[in-house]
Amino acid sequence: MKKAALIVAMAAVVAGPAFANADLAQKKNCMACHAVDKKLVGPAYKEVAAKYAGQKDAAAKLADKVQKGGTGVWGQVPMPANPQVSADEAKALVAWVLTQK
Repeated sequence: MKKAALIVAMAAVVAGPAFANADLAQKKNCMACHAVDKKLVGPAYKEVAAKYAGQKDAAAKLADKVQKGGTGVWGQVPMPANPQVSADEAKALVAWVLTQK
């Protein structure tokens, strides 16, 4: 019984940040244009993670893009700037996006 409770508690701790960042993405309206596993207006987060896998500067580059916007990497539809997203929130969102598989 104790073992099962420990497993459940550990699963909640491990899953917590993933849910928190998905919630943050929803709260900051990221999910209006992106989804984890399919292209909407912008690329799927899984596509972003795959494209930037192994790139040392990916997190910083993408966090900047979250805040300032950009165009051309995924086609001509621009990603608008997101001034409502703080630098720390952008870093958290990007860290979560880059873990999507």
